[in-house]
Amino acid sequence: MSSKPKPIELPQMSNMPFEDTCQARKGSESTETSSSSTTPLKPHTGGDVRWDAINSATGRGGSPLGLSNFRLLKRLGYGDIGSVYLVELRGTNAYFAMKVMDKGSLASRNKLLRAETEREILGLLDHPFLPTLYSHFETDKFYCLVMEFCSGGNLHTLRQKQPNKHFTEEAARFYASEVLLALEYLHMLGIVYRDLKPENVLVRDEGHIMLSDFDLSLRCSVNPTLVKSSSVHGGGNASSGGGILDNDNAVQGCMQPSNFFPRNILPTKKNRKSKSDFGLFVGGSLPELMAEPTNVRSMSFVGTHEYLAPEIIRGEGHGSAVDWWTFGIFLYELLHGTTPFKGSGNRATLFNVVGQPLRFPETPQVSAIARDLIRGLLVKEPHKRIAYKRGATEIKQHPFFEGVNWALVRCAVPPSIPEPVDFTQYASKEASAHYSDKKMPETESHDKNKSTFTDSSYIDFEYF
Repeated sequence: MSSKPKPIELPQMSNMPFEDTCQARKGSESTETSSSSTTPLKPHTGGDVRWDAINSATGRGGSPLGLSNFRLLKRLGYGDIGSVYLVELRGTNAYFAMKVMDKGSLASRNKLLRAETEREILGLLDHPFLPTLYSHFETDKFYCLVMEFCSGGNLHTLRQKQPNKHFTEEAARFYASEVLLALEYLHMLGIVYRDLKPENVLVRDEGHIMLSDFDLSLRCSVNPTLVKSSSVHGGGNASSGGGILDNDNAVQGCMQPSNFFPRNILPTKKNRKSKSDFGLFVGGSLPELMAEPTNVRSMSFVGTHEYLAPEIIRGEGHGSAVDWWTFGIFLYELLHGTTPFKGSGNRATLFNVVGQPLRFPETPQVSAIARDLIRGLLVKEPHKRIAYKRGATEIKQHPFFEGVNWALVRCAVPPSIPEPVDFTQYASKEASAHYSDKKMPETESHDKNKSTFTDSSYIDFEYF
């Protein structure tokens, strides 16, 4: 793609920019109402030194974290509901990304619920390819989320640096496999992501990915179910793969997802039956865990034009299948350097998504199995789309991912390792810190006579 849609600038409701507000608050935060919470330690981040820093900071004074505990270093980016800053936790050498949302701006644009939804979702997550929420707090003017800082930027920027501005098939498979596991986990929690695109896939300092931005996500109920394992190349839906287990052996309920077979739903040693007696093994293979929230329906019209699923554009209502459509767009862009339905303008793009067939350019060369997977994902009728019923399990069995060790994906060697960040450039002197903050781009003042959506490439409105 020659150019990507830029995020919306967040207008500030107060006269004082957020950076200056933080400086003014140092040592005086107790003069205004503030609430804070440090989230519980998550198992997969048990050895994370950032937790040590958070616990040390909260333990020293016995008071909750607030703006005065952090030193702003640089604004990393901005979106529709907030700006993200690189911050240092004072008294430590720990660095975080802090998302800051202006309450007045959110309220004036009816976005408070989106901010609350994102905080709730972040608090649920415990996965190697999803963000860790270390702490969150609010003051009279701001909501703040303290998360992991990813030094490698995002996949859109990284793609632009590749030869011919697209990834090799091997690199695309690596990134797509990690994104797929993240989407699988979200769906098992009853979360439809709805905003997958390279700009929202961040690259950690070791080269692995992290999905970001959950303010457009949809929460719903989900009922995980074990089904008989289908053939790897059998295709089709769950019914063609043997169907759901007999009632006596089907295991349903709410559970935390895992890349590994969930031990907690198998029989304990005390009452364990033989494999044949239990009926879980078909042809010597383990059953599949199906946890796709297929019954959810939303009429919201949210997203970015080039990534919108046809059912969203048509206003028919949509469910979790929109994530598999965007996964297909995402994989296409990684391999080709552009999205498949991009038109001369936004209206043309929407028309192409709904009415034009999927086409592949002659160059770059992409394998037949990669094209086959993309075709299966970019079916315009959601109920015919690959993974509509069986979710990520069906995609993981596609030949494109043959050879991927799903249980050990996080141990694979990434295609690219970011250059380490030199944090010494952010001198510890408060004077230089204040100067650095002053140099950061400032958000615009809110103008009631002017639309806040200055970038028409971003869509966000409700049918009802």
